[in-house]
Amino acid sequence: MGFLIQKKMFILDEKHQLFNNCHASTILSIQPSKLLVAFFAGNKEGDVDTAIWTVLQKDGVWQTPKKTIDEVGVAHWNPVLHQDPKTGYIWLFYKVGADVHSWTTRFILSKDQGDTWTKPTELVKGDISPRGPVKNKLIIADDGTWLAPSSIENDKYWDAFIDISQDNGITWMKQSIPLFHIDNKDSVKETLWEGLQNNTLWENDTSHIFKWDGVIQPSLWKSTPRNIHALMRSTRGYIYRSDSKDNGKIWSEAYATDLPNNNSGIDVVKLDTDLLVLAYNPISGNWGIRYPIALACSSDNGITWSVPFSLEDNVGEFSYPAIIYSEGIIHLTYTWNRKNIVYQQIIYQ
Repeated sequence: MGFLIQKKMFILDEKHQLFNNCHASTILSIQPSKLLVAFFAGNKEGDVDTAIWTVLQKDGVWQTPKKTIDEVGVAHWNPVLHQDPKTGYIWLFYKVGADVHSWTTRFILSKDQGDTWTKPTELVKGDISPRGPVKNKLIIADDGTWLAPSSIENDKYWDAFIDISQDNGITWMKQSIPLFHIDNKDSVKETLWEGLQNNTLWENDTSHIFKWDGVIQPSLWKSTPRNIHALMRSTRGYIYRSDSKDNGKIWSEAYATDLPNNNSGIDVVKLDTDLLVLAYNPISGNWGIRYPIALACSSDNGITWSVPFSLEDNVGEFSYPAIIYSEGIIHLTYTWNRKNIVYQQIIYQ
């Protein structure tokens, strides 16, 4: 048994001149022959010219990309796609703000499979904190509750939480994932992600970023009834985990797993065989290099994991994977050197 790559392609023309920088893709299967991807793009992460772009794939062909959300004078970040199973409407959540310490959440809706969209709306009116999903996809609990994995980053600590909606996205309730914080005094000793040296990140002062401590950007899955689990990016060199026994209302204190983490995004999906598939950079270290990017699988609900199956081995940035499973197929997107988004179609057999 193992992974088999059926397709690998860029979703944008390799010679495109649409923007200088793109990142943080999200993917949704909306029909057996139709996929939708969104990401943010502009001159540079955090610049006010960044916008949210979408691209449709129809019958295996990526269509012309569209600049879908472009509010003047504000940076756009981290889109997340979600389809309401009751109405079929597609939600596109995203962040706006000068930086991740001050961003807030808005959304748009599509009632025609991503062709047209409503005007931007605040997700939680008047709330100046980030709400809803921050990077990874929502899941729906057995009782119909929407669970949006989220997090807050201030200038010292990072904390994850799950935003819960019991009325299909109309109202939201924040449920914290506990974490005992430490004062991070680590010096710069890892092989650093080159983005810190070429000003790719919105913040590049290592005297600041190496003091941040915590976990962010949970990725969720369901196991047995009422049991929900989260894997999280961390500043501590390993992926952290938390568990809930009541459909996401109360969470255990976050704890370290054996999985390495380079303080970059991860994503996990559960197949219909109950196998878990994790997309990540199998690298340990705070702000470590973002290559290779790989898949690992677990048949025991995330207790143990397989040896990583590498998808990109070259030097570069291959980061922020988004992974879904539909009709027996794994669909995966990730950032390729901030210049393009890679799509892979994979099966496990």
